[in-house]
Amino acid sequence: MKIIDIVCSSGRTGFYFDDQRAIKQGAEHDGFTYLGEAVTEGFTSVRQAGESISVMFILEDGQVAYGDCAAVQYSGAGGRDPLFLADEFIPIIEKHIAPKLIGRELTSFKELAEEVDNMVVDGKKLHTAIRYGITQGILDAASKAKKITMAEVIKKEYNTNVEFKRIPIFTQSGDDRYNNVDKMIIKGADVLPHALINHVDTKLGKNGEKLKEYVGWLKNRIETLRASEEDSFIMHIDVYGTIGIAFDNDTEKMANYLGELEEAAAPFKLRIEGPMDVENRGGQVKALKDLRIALKAKNIGVELVADEWCNTWEDIKLFVDEGAADMIQIKTPDLGGINNIVESILYCKENGVGAYSGGTCNETDRSAQVCTNIAIACGADQCLAKPGMGVDEGFMIVNNEMNRVLALAKRRELALA
Repeated sequence: MKIIDIVCSSGRTGFYFDDQRAIKQGAEHDGFTYLGEAVTEGFTSVRQAGESISVMFILEDGQVAYGDCAAVQYSGAGGRDPLFLADEFIPIIEKHIAPKLIGRELTSFKELAEEVDNMVVDGKKLHTAIRYGITQGILDAASKAKKITMAEVIKKEYNTNVEFKRIPIFTQSGDDRYNNVDKMIIKGADVLPHALINHVDTKLGKNGEKLKEYVGWLKNRIETLRASEEDSFIMHIDVYGTIGIAFDNDTEKMANYLGELEEAAAPFKLRIEGPMDVENRGGQVKALKDLRIALKAKNIGVELVADEWCNTWEDIKLFVDEGAADMIQIKTPDLGGINNIVESILYCKENGVGAYSGGTCNETDRSAQVCTNIAIACGADQCLAKPGMGVDEGFMIVNNEMNRVLALAKRRELALA
C-alpha cells in the first residue's frame, strides 16, 4: 500500500498554551486567563489557544489515515522546543516532509517512523510536535494497510508478546480538584486526581498542611462515592516541585512529610509526581534517587514519579538506569516520534520501573487514541485520560478507544482460533 498524497489542516487542541516563565514570575489569574505580558519567545499572551496540525495520508485505495501534531501546555520551557503554531509549521511539512513520504510503501511502521524521527531540515531535527503527529499518521496508515488495529501493528513489529488487556486510566482535575474528583469516582477512573498542586501558599501549604488536608478529604470522598468497597483507586498527585520548595529540598524532611501523606491516604496507594525540581537533569536524578532511598529506609510506600527533566528517550533511560523513580511519566509529545513512546514503555517494563504513558492536556482526540493503542500494545502501567482538564471528555476518548481495540483484537483472535 502506497502513500499517494499528504494533506494538512490546522486545528485546536483540548487545552491551552501557557507561558510557564511568565506564570512563575507572578502573572496573576484573571478569570480563566492571566494578567501581564508574555516573556517566552513566540507567545503573544500568557495563556493562548492551543494549536494542532492534522496530517492526513491519502492511501492508494482511497483510505485516509491521519495523526495530529501537538505540543505540551508549557511549550518553550524546560528545554522543550518552541511554541508550536500551525501557520508556521504547515509550510515546513508541505515543503520538506511530504515529498519524502509521497510514493512510499507502507511495509514497516518502525522503519518509516524512525526515518521521520531522525529527519534533518536546515541542519536541525524537526520540531517534536511534527515528529509526533506524522509518526501517528504513519502508524494509522500501516494499520489501515494491514487491516488490523494500531495496537496490533505495534505488537507485531516490536514483538512485545503482551497480552492485550485494559490499562488503568489516570484522570487529571486541573484546578477544579474537588468537583472533578466526583466525576472520576462516578466514571470509574482507576488513578486520580492529579490535582495540580503547583503553588506552595495556596495549594500545598507552607508546611504541607493544605495538601495533607486534601488527601484526607480525597480518601473520604472515594470511600463515600465508590460503588463497592472492592473498587480500588490509586491516588496520584502532581506537586510540581512544591514539596521541595516548602521543605528546602531537605531529603529527610520531605521523606517524613510523604510518610504523613501516606497515613492520610491509607488504605489507598499514593504516588507523588515531581516532589522537587532542582532545575537541572543531573541534580533532579540525584534528588529523586536520594528521596527514594530515604523512603525505603523508613518503610514508607509512597511511589515517586519522575516528570521534570525527564522529557526525551535519553532522559527516560537515564532516570531508569539510575533507579531514580518508581514510575516514569512518558510525556508523549516531548519524545517526538511515537516510536520513542514504544521504546520508552518497553524499557521501563524490562527494568521493573512503572511505565506511565502520559502526555499533556494540550493534545487532541487523535493523539490520545494513538497513544492508547501504544499503551495497550506495550502493557503500560497506566495511561493518561487526555486531552483537556474536564475529566469527562478525556476519559471518554481513552476509555472508548481502549474498549474498541480490545473488542476488535478479541474478535480477530477468536476468528483465528
